[in-house]
Amino acid sequence: MRSRYSAFVLRRADYLLATWHATTRPATLELDAGVKWLGLEVRRHQLQDATHAQVEFVARQRDATGRAQRLHETSRFVREQGRWFYLDGKVD
Repeated sequence: MRSRYSAFVLRRADYLLATWHATTRPATLELDAGVKWLGLEVRRHQLQDATHAQVEFVARQRDATGRAQRLHETSRFVREQGRWFYLDGKVD
């Protein structure tokens, strides 16, 4: 989760796509250059079994107009061949 947050901060769409599970990954990903990421708080992480996990987090950002926003999500991850991939998330 932290590496994916860092990829958003650095606008590394290539990394985000590479760590997104093939069954849910979009064909392309456009990142808003006007967004400034302000912080990540991992609230909870839970290993469900050897290949499935959930992470609840809050990420804070400021858009190009200066308006602050929070993204509160519970993300699901799946492990394949020793690597974790983002599957999907539920925004709260």
